[in-house]
Amino acid sequence: MPIVLILGGNGKIGRRSAEAFAAAGWTLRHFNRKTDDMTKAAMGADVIVNGLNPPAYHNWAVLIPQITEQVIAATKASGATVIIPGNLYNFGNQPGTFDENTPHLATTRKGRIRVAMEQAYRAAGVQTIVLRAGNFIDPDGNGDIMSVLVLKDAAKGKITAASHPDTLQAYAYVPDWARAAVMLAERRESLSQFEDVPFEGHTFTINQLRDTLNRVTGRDFRIAQFPWPVLTLLSPFWELGRELREMRYLHALDHRVSGEKLARLLPAFRPTDMETVMSAGLPADIKPD
Repeated sequence: MPIVLILGGNGKIGRRSAEAFAAAGWTLRHFNRKTDDMTKAAMGADVIVNGLNPPAYHNWAVLIPQITEQVIAATKASGATVIIPGNLYNFGNQPGTFDENTPHLATTRKGRIRVAMEQAYRAAGVQTIVLRAGNFIDPDGNGDIMSVLVLKDAAKGKITAASHPDTLQAYAYVPDWARAAVMLAERRESLSQFEDVPFEGHTFTINQLRDTLNRVTGRDFRIAQFPWPVLTLLSPFWELGRELREMRYLHALDHRVSGEKLARLLPAFRPTDMETVMSAGLPADIKPD
């Protein structure tokens, strides 16, 4: 059986990837950052899923390059294919539909860090699959956009909008992302050395989210605006506040992710239905049956 090394097994990407690869019959190998040498752990692995990501954007400028260097070294030594979760920061403040040909015009520090990270993988000559997605939605929260912002006050009947509630935003249901990662891994020999694969996921507005949740729960959710002015006041003293403030533009940017390339590569892939995805962030006692 093929072997997959999971980096960051406690996070959204690592946990769901482990579930998806195990369900597909792969042998799992987990990396322990405290005790394991990454290169040794990678030897014999066919695929590495890089789910490592500093929590709360902490010290990205230092930690992301360090992680990237480690993963590239492990991938070179083992000959494995590495799969990384790409995001939309690379594209900067340009609305529209993002695909593999959209120019990388990052307008933030974090966007430039991510661009440099991907360039490092490309330059290293290791087989890399960037499965690029919008806001992650995880059924267990685990720090996703729904649990920390949009639906954090759902029990009080409130949905929080970080911009105008008619702004289109791209979302990716993490179990779906992980299933697509497995399917790409299983056809890695037919892929290019560096594959940038947009993951369409689901696209909806906060108003559409409210209408759907009202319908499936029988409740009447109201929409409140995120208090950006308060965050601005706190940001000089709060690292996460500063990092979130830098990404404010993305919440106000009408965008979606193209599904054309993924459909060509994985014609059998089917995403989870929209209602399930939208409802994933609700507290258990008000989720639809």
